[in-house]
Amino acid sequence: MSKVSTCLWFGKDLEEAVRFYVSLIPGSEIKQILRSPGPWPGGETGDVILVTFSLGGQSYQALNGGRPAEYGTAASISVECEDQAEVDRLWAALTAKGGSEIVCGWLRDRWGVPWQIVPKVLPRLLADPDPAVAGRVFQAMQGMVKLDIAALERAAAGG
Repeated sequence: MSKVSTCLWFGKDLEEAVRFYVSLIPGSEIKQILRSPGPWPGGETGDVILVTFSLGGQSYQALNGGRPAEYGTAASISVECEDQAEVDRLWAALTAKGGSEIVCGWLRDRWGVPWQIVPKVLPRLLADPDPAVAGRVFQAMQGMVKLDIAALERAAAGG
């Protein structure tokens, strides 16, 4: 566990969420599951109360708080994707069973956690030294929900 990690708040189903998350991202693992030694306002003795885990090497904690959290959009889990297949796979998995699409590569999973599913090529295209190229890519991205690498590359090329 690193010195600093992000802690995600769940109602009572954090273990299901964490197991799902680590199944999606290569290089992810559950490090520790802590159970309550006694009854607590959100549950009973033996309930999972905290899980430490990593997603792609990044440290996280998940806490069962007894009631679901209301996540805003000021913070999200951002995943850099190698190709469109990875974008599509993560997008489908994270929006399934009650997840929702937002815009520009953002979504919420079924627990309400916001994610950004970002193709690796996007920052390079947006940093193009030609402001016209970056502008076309930016405009194309703004019209998308799930990001489409081929469409971004066409925009960069002027098509």
